[in-house]
Amino acid sequence: MRRPVSTPGPIAFDATLWDEPTTGIGLYTRCLAEALEAQGVRLDRMGARKSGEHPRGVQKRTSWTLATLPRLLKASPPPVYHALSNFNLPLRRTPGTAYVLTVHDLVPLDLPHTVSAPYRWQFRLWLARSLMLADRLVCISESTRQDLVRRFPQVEPRTVVVHNGVDHVNAAPLNEADEEFLHALNLPGDYVLYAGSLDVRKNVELVLEAQERLHARGRPFTLVLAGQAWYGSGKVEKRIERMRSEGLDVRPLGYQTPAIFYALMRRAALFVFPSRYEGFGLPPLEAMRLGTPTVVSTAGSLPEVCGDAAPAVEPDDAEGLAAVIDRLLRSPEERRALSEAGQRQAAKFTWARAAEGTRAAYDAALRHR
Repeated sequence: MRRPVSTPGPIAFDATLWDEPTTGIGLYTRCLAEALEAQGVRLDRMGARKSGEHPRGVQKRTSWTLATLPRLLKASPPPVYHALSNFNLPLRRTPGTAYVLTVHDLVPLDLPHTVSAPYRWQFRLWLARSLMLADRLVCISESTRQDLVRRFPQVEPRTVVVHNGVDHVNAAPLNEADEEFLHALNLPGDYVLYAGSLDVRKNVELVLEAQERLHARGRPFTLVLAGQAWYGSGKVEKRIERMRSEGLDVRPLGYQTPAIFYALMRRAALFVFPSRYEGFGLPPLEAMRLGTPTVVSTAGSLPEVCGDAAPAVEPDDAEGLAAVIDRLLRSPEERRALSEAGQRQAAKFTWARAAEGTRAAYDAALRHR
């Protein structure tokens, strides 16, 4: 089994989002760590709220990373420190330590209206500094890598693409309470699911517009929304309230545990995800892994990740989305074909492969140091 070269001690591994169940980066952190350890890589998990070897406790993520982390690294320099949250490397070099940074997306730069102004400026300034210090930049898609190089062409020689895995969806059994909750929802067998946050970037309004158009034509369907409110979601929430008052069957369920989240995916007739920008797009790939026919947009990394196994519409094409939903709900045969194609596509993305690519990035960072 190949190990990272020249690593006398464990990799210092950014765990600042380890204990945050609602974040995609938290999921990435836990799944990648498990896969790395399965391949013999020793990790020191740094900065989780309560987990790992160096928990931060009540200290905020930013202050811990800027003040506490550098002292920990200096006291016992690891061969590699791997930051996982887009921009959060320490502001100064730790002598003897190579820096690796995972970049998931450039949302605050490419879609600035979808995040708060303070976060946008924090992202912009801290990312610029981190890019100066990183020995290797792990991008979770070619789309993200191209976005990064377009803005910061000087980093191209230090970039590498390592796709996420999706095989974690197999590890979420239902307990009795979960089964009772799902039964109480009394969902029809042909509901359409959107799963993800309700923020502007995710473009949930396109799904709502498609539902309204089909309802007006006498083709109603049940739409289930599984995901928490986020920055800018107020407009979507008001529209949902109005549609429900007008008799459309929209069911916002909020955040759900992984077991229920994936059960909703598995049981849906169709999964719809018309996001305006994704660095990777894990929810549609999760649905495909579970055998659920999936519709996405043509934006960001979604064509790269989903390939030909998911019909894609332009992110402003409500009529096109309505037509695809209507066609697929009417055609069990096409849904079965998409289910099989989606499972084949999703099988290409495993956390073991992500760990292999990440280990190669550690190797390259150590040579570059």
